[in-house]
Amino acid sequence: MTMTSNLIRQSASAIVDKLRTEEITPLDLLDALEERIEEVDKSVNALPTLCFDRSRANARELMKKPVAERGRLAGLPVPIKDLTEVEGVRTTYGSPIYADFVPERSDVMVTHLERDGAIVYAKSATPEFGAGANTFNEVFGATRNPWNTDRSAAGSSGGAAVALATGMAWVAQGSDLGGSLRNPASFCGIVGMRPSPGRVARDPGVLADDILAVEGPMARTVEDVALLLDAMSGEEVTDPISLPREQRSYLEAARTPGRLRKVAFSPDLGITPVDPEVAETCRRAAYRFAEIGVTVEDAHPDFNEAHETFQTLRAAGFAASHAQKLKDHADLLKPEVIWNIEKGLKLTMADLVRAQTKRGEMMKRAHAFFDDYDVLMTPATIVAPYPVETRYVEECGGVKFATYIDWLAIAYAITLTGAPALSLPCGFTSEGLPVGLQIVARPRGEAKLIGAAAQLEKLLDLGTVNPIDPKTGRDGPQADR
Repeated sequence: MTMTSNLIRQSASAIVDKLRTEEITPLDLLDALEERIEEVDKSVNALPTLCFDRSRANARELMKKPVAERGRLAGLPVPIKDLTEVEGVRTTYGSPIYADFVPERSDVMVTHLERDGAIVYAKSATPEFGAGANTFNEVFGATRNPWNTDRSAAGSSGGAAVALATGMAWVAQGSDLGGSLRNPASFCGIVGMRPSPGRVARDPGVLADDILAVEGPMARTVEDVALLLDAMSGEEVTDPISLPREQRSYLEAARTPGRLRKVAFSPDLGITPVDPEVAETCRRAAYRFAEIGVTVEDAHPDFNEAHETFQTLRAAGFAASHAQKLKDHADLLKPEVIWNIEKGLKLTMADLVRAQTKRGEMMKRAHAFFDDYDVLMTPATIVAPYPVETRYVEECGGVKFATYIDWLAIAYAITLTGAPALSLPCGFTSEGLPVGLQIVARPRGEAKLIGAAAQLEKLLDLGTVNPIDPKTGRDGPQADR
């Protein structure tokens, strides 16, 4: 086994341990990543922008410090989603409008990570402005699912998920509004976590108090997600909703989880159709908790008004963030983005008041639900990976969706509650494609969520920690375990 293949198969936690003992250096890791990217990314298009000169320069500066002063990540390389600005690195937002944009400063989330020992080496692919849960854009083209390159990687953190699944990253940063961390994690067989709003500080942009969109960690295991969340979390004065770090690390929560009493499973949250095979795979996984003495019941809060509420709040956000782009560059925007902006511009004050009121009611019901249950589990996505040429899921179970985001309801309903949620690999379809289980905890309950996910991950023992080589439809999407 070559040094590269040996390194990429190790967990992020193991890699950081080796960095701290100086058994390996950040430069060794960058060399391994550059070799692996050259080998596999042409098949999946996950990391369209590389910055190895910048990363090696930063690694050398970090290595001048004593090991104890190199931060939690100690020089671990991290790719950054192409919606987030990195100083001196092309950042396109997946849009022709920004095809040649090179920012002069980094987002506060990036500077925060770099202070804690992260080495940024690439930008990961995203759909235009993160809109739509299929990662393609007019700048770089489509990102493909490595389990079957004829299929979608979902989105909008699709490039990050694919990079992890194929060994082009040990951990990755992503972001989530309506499932953008959870959907690609489900489709690609890795772990993606949406933290509570404020847990990860970021540049607030035009929506300074936004609690729908968050930044979060992705990795191949729960423990590695916890490792990255420890580095990502913490208060920053420039983000008015950012939260202080918790006293107990999330890595410790993954390694020594607390005991669970009672958990809930819902195949559909009462609001969406779900592919029967996906639903059954998730149900079997959720009920494995019974093997360690945890009571498992079918239950969920009332989410009946989630569709209207999320559609309204999302549209308002798109109008606030992108209305000027529609005015100046309508010919360069994809139809789905135009639709969302126009919908937002047509909203009335009454529409916004109703949406905010209904969101508040859903939050109260969710808090009450978690008085009775430690976590809630659902499918992370309602279908298995679909053909990459399909822009979005138009129907499921005989139900035709009205918009390009309706199929994401099982994820965006949770977004509205402010609760942290995680997609955990929980099985495979009859075609060998990954299925993710969404696990949700009380708002600001990241430690409990991570602990619960770590326990179930151990029970399921799917071997998804191992990176795979991309498979075409002819090869069949089988894991290299």
